[in-house]
Amino acid sequence: MMLPVLFLLLFGMVELAKIGYTYFTIHKMLYTLARFVGTQQGVNFCDDTDPLLVAAKNLAVTGTADGSADPLVGGLTAEMISVRIERYSPETEEVLECLCDVTGCDLSQGGLGPDYIVVSIPDGYPIRFTVPFMAQLDPIPLRPMVRLPFGGL
Repeated sequence: MMLPVLFLLLFGMVELAKIGYTYFTIHKMLYTLARFVGTQQGVNFCDDTDPLLVAAKNLAVTGTADGSADPLVGGLTAEMISVRIERYSPETEEVLECLCDVTGCDLSQGGLGPDYIVVSIPDGYPIRFTVPFMAQLDPIPLRPMVRLPFGGL
């Protein structure tokens, strides 16, 4: 009589462990990407097609700079990852997104460098929570985010 309940608990624990493992794997990938990009020189954060930025995303997702290998986490692509720059505002004492203009963080137009790099998956990485003998549940969007200080110029 208790066996179905025990199996349900066992499968639930395995699924929660899978979700936790996937979340922390993606978080570590985003941290590595932010750390790598934050220490590079000459990265144009205002251009999503910047070769250093594209290579860093591919390196985080597949382990290769050209993106030729399979993703380390199935279904994750470099296009899902967003790299944003932020700057601390002493007037408002807030960290705000840095604009890509002369007064902002566009180094190619003479702007100052950012204070922080934020790497995230804005739309989320969908993962399914499967429970035996139950209807298929909607995917859970994992949205890890990493904010690190910018060190390069």
